[in-house]
Parts: sequence; structure tokens; C-alpha cells
Amino acid sequence: MFRSFFPMPKIFFGSAVVWAAVCVLIWYALGSQLQALISLDPVLTPDAGEDAAPFLTNQKVWLYQFITMATYGFCLPWFFIDRNKWFWWSVVGTATIVLVLFAQVQVSAWLNDWYGSFYNQIQQALAEPGSVSIEKFYGDLIPVAYILLPNIAVAVLIAFFTGHYIFRWRTAMNFYYMEYWQDVRTVEGASQRVQEDTMRFASSVEDLGADFVGSLMTLAVFLPILWTLSQQVAELPVLGEVSGSLVWVAIVSAAFGTVLLAAVGFKLPGLEFNNQKVEAAYRKELVYGEDSAEYAEPKKVADLFGDVRKNYFRLYFHYMYFNVARYLYLQGANFFPLIALGPSIAKGVITFGVLQQVFNAFGRVENSFQYLANSWTQIIRLISVYQRLRKFEKEIPR
Repeated sequence: MFRSFFPMPKIFFGSAVVWAAVCVLIWYALGSQLQALISLDPVLTPDAGEDAAPFLTNQKVWLYQFITMATYGFCLPWFFIDRNKWFWWSVVGTATIVLVLFAQVQVSAWLNDWYGSFYNQIQQALAEPGSVSIEKFYGDLIPVAYILLPNIAVAVLIAFFTGHYIFRWRTAMNFYYMEYWQDVRTVEGASQRVQEDTMRFASSVEDLGADFVGSLMTLAVFLPILWTLSQQVAELPVLGEVSGSLVWVAIVSAAFGTVLLAAVGFKLPGLEFNNQKVEAAYRKELVYGEDSAEYAEPKKVADLFGDVRKNYFRLYFHYMYFNVARYLYLQGANFFPLIALGPSIAKGVITFGVLQQVFNAFGRVENSFQYLANSWTQIIRLISVYQRLRKFEKEIPR
């Protein structure tokens, strides 16, 4: 699954984690010294002041340059180490997707800051009629257009790029498996493995991987923001004053949801795996029946379809109580920040702008911590696909 597309997968992904940790250490230990030596901010932002914030300050330009250098710097050794024909897609393409995710998180952080000042302005306009001019109101909307329109263009382009990325991965797996077709063709549902599961696996791993990396980046950016905003929260219900209160509420909420859904959904991966197994047997009988009258007899087809129906009904039953727990939790989680902010709202110690910032930052942090809870259904399907492909790959000669 991975060997066909990535060079030395275990070493590749393991070294990526190590490289990320090393880059973080370099940033905090030597970032200032390196900025003075190689940063492009004097060239790109010679007159940058407060009006250029938050994207074109000297520190931001250096951060973007460092992240870009670190990301593509990781790709360079793999050009010489076990490079295959998919290098530009598997290595450089993955690095590009990571950089775009970082850029999107930066835009989200800027929007969170903008919401705070803009909604405070709305509060002022409503409380003091005539204090905010219409020119000022509409003028503050213009920067959003400057930021979001290019961001939309980037989102469209990365979606187009990701589609090709997934199909290249599927192509790599397809050709890899077909090299060993004579060894694996007798495996149950072999044609389905090559034709369908390769695409499902590539798309699922890319989606979940991108969401996971995005969640980590979101936490890195929004956790400090939410911790700072927590200083303006007077107290929590029952618990009273807690340092970093909103961060702890988000962590407890996400941990509870993850444990809950893992507990109620532990049977689903096996059922998904078995579902594809009975579907493959039914499909195989029908395909054989197209060429020979000995196959697809009514009784045998009825028996095979009975297995399909039985497994689907079991699957529907288990998904029913799983979805009850899932939707109850996700809907209830929407009210956690309101409950946490109740005492502060009642005492009037926060402004409307701060309230919007808290909601946005809390939602970002909580969704990142809820990665497993939000992705559990897709993870279940990926596990079933992985199990089928692993069974398939066991027949490939070592």
C-alpha cells in the first residue's frame, strides 16, 4: 500500500516526525540568529509596519520562509535515497499539501483576530448609535475580501491537485499489485482489491492524513490564542477560577467524545470487513454467471444475497446506536463553550468581540482534539479496506 508510492515508508514517515521535532528545536534555539543571517524579510517587507500585520511583519515573513525551507528541505535527501518514479507526487506533493494546510491555518488565525475587532465595533455601533460610520463599517470588510478570495483560489487548486495525487497513488498500487497478479489472483475478491480498494485506501489515507496534520497545526496556532482568551473568562461553573480554563474544557470534551465513540463503535470495523467479503462473493457469482450457465443459479444467488442482507442488517443495527451516541455528543459539544462562559456573560466581563473570538478559537481547538471522534466512521471504513489489502498482500512473495 505504501511501498508502491513512498520510498522506504517506515523510514520515510519516521524521519518526517524526527525532522519536524528537530526543526522546532532549531526555531526556538537558533531562530533569531538564522533570521539575521538568511531571512528575506528586509527585502520583502522593508517598510512593514502595523498596517502589514499579521501576514507581512518581519517575524511572519521569516516564519513562512523557515517553514517552507524546512518542508522542502526534507524532500531533498529523498531525491537521492531510494527514489522511484512517483517521487514528485509522493514526496514533493505531500510536502506541498502540508504547506497549503499551514497557510490555511494562518488565514483562520487572522480571521479569528479580525472577528474580535469587527464584532466589538458592531457592539459599539449598537450601543452608541452614530459612533461608527458606514464608511468605517464597510471599510473593515475590504481586507477580508483581499484575504479570502486568494484563499478560495488556493483551496480550489489544492482540491484539483489532491485529486491527481490520490489517483497517482492508486496507479502506483495498481501497477505494483499487477506485477504479482499470478500469485494473488486466487485471493478472494482479488479483482475488487485492485480495482476498488486501492482507490478507497488512497483517498481515505490522504483525507485522514491531511485532517490529522491540519489538526496538529490548528492546535499549534489556536491553543495559545485560546489560552490567552481564557484569561478574560471570570470563572467556570462549579469549578470557579481555573488557569487556561477554556483549553481544559476543550480537552475534556474531546477526550470524552473519543472514548465514548471508540467504546460504542468497536464492532464496526469487523462488520465493514465482513460486508465487503460477502459482497465480493455475491459479485463473483454474478460475474461467472455472465459466461457460464453453471453459475448464478437462483438458489445459490439467493443464498449469497441472504448473506449480504444479513450482514447489512447487522451493520445498520450497530450503526444505529453508534450514531445515537455520535450525534448526541456532537450536538451537546456545541453548548460546552456557552456553559463555560455562562458566569462571564452574566457578569458582563467580556465583550461581544471577545465572545466571538472565544467561540471560533474554542471550536477550532475542540475540533482538532475531536479528530478521532469526527473521523471515526471514515477510520472504520479505512480499517476494513486496510485489512482486506493486507490479506491480499500476504500472498505477494517476499
